[in-house]
Amino acid sequence: MTNQTILVTGGTGFVGIHTILQLLQKGYHVNTTLRSLSKKDSILNALKEAGIDDFTALAFFEADLTSDTGWEEAVAGVDYVLHVASPFPAQDPRDENELIIPARDGALRVLKAAQKAGVKRVVLTSSFAAIGYSRNPKDHLFTEEDWTDATAAIPPYIKSKTVAEKAAWEYIETEGGNLELTVINPVGIFGPVLGGISSASLDIAVSGILNGVIRESPNFTMGVVDVRDVAAIHLTAMTHPEAGGERFIATSDGVMSFYDVAELFKKERPEWAEKIADMQPTPNEFYIEMTNHKAKTVLGWQPRSKEAALLASVDSLPRN
Repeated sequence: MTNQTILVTGGTGFVGIHTILQLLQKGYHVNTTLRSLSKKDSILNALKEAGIDDFTALAFFEADLTSDTGWEEAVAGVDYVLHVASPFPAQDPRDENELIIPARDGALRVLKAAQKAGVKRVVLTSSFAAIGYSRNPKDHLFTEEDWTDATAAIPPYIKSKTVAEKAAWEYIETEGGNLELTVINPVGIFGPVLGGISSASLDIAVSGILNGVIRESPNFTMGVVDVRDVAAIHLTAMTHPEAGGERFIATSDGVMSFYDVAELFKKERPEWAEKIADMQPTPNEFYIEMTNHKAKTVLGWQPRSKEAALLASVDSLPRN
């Protein structure tokens, strides 16, 4: 057991539950926030499924990103904050501000509470969405130096992640004092489902392909990363002396189209093959490139392969 306490926001989320699991396994005390304490059983059940049977180091706090209530209590006595909570809708809202305002104001609310409580560093979960959507990807390798243009005509989720991350960096620069910020920018997050807690990426791409709901491969590709590696990079970035003030793309090597994913599943998990639709390959000119070089060299992060992440998702799902 360490004597350090870590706050993980959004414990009922896919990244949140895996992050809590790894922190408990490493002996940390963990505070986690929920919009309603009635949801805490979903966290306990998922952790039990993962082999945790002692919950004395885990505390729950009711706090919502849209309200100041509960945050002062949640950060009291905390050494580090991992702010992983953020809405990811199954479909775009009618008003983009339904996503943008909670994401931006929630990040600022967490940063202000952390600073007031004397927290050393906040690790914010942003997204590749804040990096890769404002320039022609042809012949361009996306790095942490790239930014999505929040003033462009982009989908609300992408805009919300960009606006929230920019607001967080501005706060640190102008009002942050001694508080440090590190940002993680994951691509599509896959890997094993715990206690039924999943991700939008997994629900759309994996379940949709396995069950034949997705019948064609759009002209885009996605980066893939395992949720266990996303949790691990948060833990490393939390204490690494060179991580303060930096952002890190979290992705496995390479990218995939939905066609690639479908072919992987048919080959490696043939018991699902009869439901998977036959798709046409995505043209090569739509394959974007991004790099995890910074995360590997600065943090020593070694992610699983994209194939391993996707197959771990499949293996954690019940057969219909």
